[in-house]
Amino acid sequence: MSTNPDPTTELLTAAGALDPDLPTDRIVTHGAVVFLNGTHAWKMKRPVRLRFFDFSTPELRHDVLQQELTLNRRFAPEVYRAVHAIRRADDGSLTLDGPGETVDWVLEMTRFDDDALLVHRAEPGNLDDAFLRTLAESVVDLHASSPIRDDPHGAARLQEVVDGNLASMSVFPDVIDPAAARRLTSRITAMITERSETLDARARRGRVRRVHGDLHLGNIAIIDGRPVPFDCLEFDEEMATTDVLYDLAFLLMDLWARDLRHEANVVVNQYLDRSPDDEDGFCLLPIMLAVRATVRAHVSAAADAVDDATRYLSLALGFTEPVAPRLMAIGGGSGTGKTTVARAIGGDLEPAPGARILRTDVLRKRLAGVGETEKLPRSAYTPQARSAVYDELNRLATTDLAGGMSVVADAVFGRATQQQAIASVATETGVDFTGWWLELDEAERISRITHRGPDASDADESVARGQTATLEPPDEWIHVDAHADPSFFLRNSVRPQEISRGRTKE
Repeated sequence: MSTNPDPTTELLTAAGALDPDLPTDRIVTHGAVVFLNGTHAWKMKRPVRLRFFDFSTPELRHDVLQQELTLNRRFAPEVYRAVHAIRRADDGSLTLDGPGETVDWVLEMTRFDDDALLVHRAEPGNLDDAFLRTLAESVVDLHASSPIRDDPHGAARLQEVVDGNLASMSVFPDVIDPAAARRLTSRITAMITERSETLDARARRGRVRRVHGDLHLGNIAIIDGRPVPFDCLEFDEEMATTDVLYDLAFLLMDLWARDLRHEANVVVNQYLDRSPDDEDGFCLLPIMLAVRATVRAHVSAAADAVDDATRYLSLALGFTEPVAPRLMAIGGGSGTGKTTVARAIGGDLEPAPGARILRTDVLRKRLAGVGETEKLPRSAYTPQARSAVYDELNRLATTDLAGGMSVVADAVFGRATQQQAIASVATETGVDFTGWWLELDEAERISRITHRGPDASDADESVARGQTATLEPPDEWIHVDAHADPSFFLRNSVRPQEISRGRTKE
């Protein structure tokens, strides 16, 4: 950021965009200059031609600013206001959108405080789960409104990025070890080959879209308490056209790199809960996280940020390390805290971005075609409907585990047949299984249910009382007293290094 006057500042001041009585700060990037003045931010493209873009003429600068306005107003209309012409009249005076010759173009935006950027808030304990779920939902909405691109070659598209990353890393052999770069590229390529059918199928189903393209923590602002993505990739349609999960992966990688694993896991699970069309892509996320971290590695190297480049390279390699997935089931009556426990441990399980938390309450609403917190009538809770929900839970768990991802199954599991079925999923997929049974007296369960806010669960006092007499606690599962916070017990009864290796504590 710079406060020194320059010809462009004087140009905008003369045109009436900048208030000379207020301080003006400049943010300079490779392709743009942003002027912060009062309640406004004014963005001009620099007259440069680089590898990825060409802003060398006023016409080109106008086109890309107009594109930036149009694209970003989809999800940040309160920030992006208008593109203005800077014109010089016959008498030499400058105006915005006045008569005369067009000198240049400027994008008018609403300024927000620098500390509103999510990158400045992303610290342990700063982002609560409710905000993170809202963040995930904002990304789902962004992707739902993104134009579909007709492209059947999802694997080839991602491989192009990988090949480009290797070329970019090779420019900095003193920063990024060439052997490590080749090893990383080889691993990612093998992973893409293994998942090519899924990548291509997603492309054929419309999951390749013109997305944000640069969805990291520095490009999300908190405005009026809600997350607002902004500053999408506007200058290269090809770079911004990708699988929606690769777009999400930038945000997840940014959180994971800051050791905000729980936060990343909350975001990805809420995203998938809201976007069932992307369930099949959960197994792709380790690949996409590795690719995103690789991009950060060579970008850091280009900026002479040697420590960051080394850190991101190590992170990328870590994402490609083979990890044995595992299945954990959290059972017990309504109000015992199963969902709280599942969310508490989801980020501790590997591979990244943690376990897929499959909750029967959410799946029930999905199968019924209603919103997550919309209450279903008692008539919807038939034995057939209940069986369909558990069948869907087992199906999704099988798919995720077979794809190498860990799963936490969150359900009452009140019948022996349900307990046996989820254990069979682990057997069939060859993964380790741990079942936890949460125990809590009826009065406390009813109290928790009564004071619960909007939630996917429809359980009420009568349901809780009915469960007291009908539940079949499994002898072979680990029983936990849920009067205290059970998440502490669960997180500390399985050593972290054993979680990552897919083994329970002896």
